Amino acid sequence: MLRTNLSTRPFYNERPIHVAIGVAALLVVALTLWNIVGVVTLSRQNTVLATRVNADHAEAEQLTKMAGEIRRKIDKNELQLVVESAREANALIDQRTFSWTAFFNRLESTMPPDVMLASVRPSVKDGATRVTMIVLGRRTEDIDEFIEKLEATGAFERVMATQQDLTEEGLRRVVVESLYTGQEEPATAPEAPAVPEPASPAPQRTGGAL
Repeated sequence: MLRTNLSTRPFYNERPIHVAIGVAALLVVALTLWNIVGVVTLSRQNTVLATRVNADHAEAEQLTKMAGEIRRKIDKNELQLVVESAREANALIDQRTFSWTAFFNRLESTMPPDVMLASVRPSVKDGATRVTMIVLGRRTEDIDEFIEKLEATGAFERVMATQQDLTEEGLRRVVVESLYTGQEEPATAPEAPAVPEPASPAPQRTGGAL
């Protein structure tokens, strides 16, 4: 009969190992759940973003189609008429600041007797007023004098004659262009009149007649 002494077997404490294995398993399960939750969340976000992108594409296609239909319905001649009307309206608004009274007063004060104004056309662009005038004169010297006087006022800049021809009556017809600023040359202060010195009083006689 075989007898074994059990007291000689070594005793191992297996509880810490089991605890460590359980903790590791719990960590693995927690990480797995965390990954699953992240994947589900990202999947939902991806679905929402894809839905928005598709909706934006559909809206863009619809707007492009509507724009094409509107362009096909627009009459080019009517559009050009609207554009020209808008330009004329803007020009009229800009010309509200153009003082015709001051302008013709300056012309009247500078125009020689032998020069006549045939037409005048102001145009306002980018805040600058350009004036195109057609003047008639018998001599070139008179028209040159008119141009010099215009420049001397300070209200006209870059005055130049751009075109010149003869009329049937033998007058010289000249196109004069200039930049109208409306400003005047500062007037020189008049000299103060000389004040006469007071006359010295006449000496009085103190004696009686002899």
